[in-house]
Amino acid sequence: MQIKSAKLDIIAVRRSQYPNEKKPEFLLVGRSNVGKSSFINTILGQKNLARTSSRPGKTQTLNFYLVNDSLYLIDVPGYGYASVNQEQQKKMGMLIEEYLEKREELKRVFMLVDFRIKPTENDLLMYQFLKYYNIPVTVILTKYDKVAASKKDRNLKLIKDTLNLAVGDDYVLFSSVSKKGRSEVLDIIENFLIETI
Repeated sequence: MQIKSAKLDIIAVRRSQYPNEKKPEFLLVGRSNVGKSSFINTILGQKNLARTSSRPGKTQTLNFYLVNDSLYLIDVPGYGYASVNQEQQKKMGMLIEEYLEKREELKRVFMLVDFRIKPTENDLLMYQFLKYYNIPVTVILTKYDKVAASKKDRNLKLIKDTLNLAVGDDYVLFSSVSKKGRSEVLDIIENFLIETI
């Protein structure tokens, strides 16, 4: 799959603001500072389409990126960042849940997990939350390039054992520096597009 065009098309805080063209949608979730903006920029082949921030927890809306005029990649608020107060966390949680509950256009979730560390309790809760809604998940193991070669196998086993991926879910080793995993993610998206034609 080639990326020919990509733009931030809609910023939403409620269901009435979601696009209604019935295009396939792919949702990105992950804890704050896991590298969602870098993932978006790498996948879409643009440097600053999604703004990276030194202040985790900055995204507080659903950001719909229109790709090739044929699908949406959606960035949602990151979870698990302590400086975001409880009221904001609850509001962001409801925003994501409202989207997940009834969104027929959603084809798959890309859940970003930091390859350097064991999945957090919040990662586990998010994965179980997605499974509650029977949504297919691809776990994106970010920052792969930052782990020494001698530790890669160990880290991968720890993550797989901790998350205990359901049948049909998979993972992609990803680096926004080396672009490792980019073609795999684009293939996953393309396969879903072919299935919906």
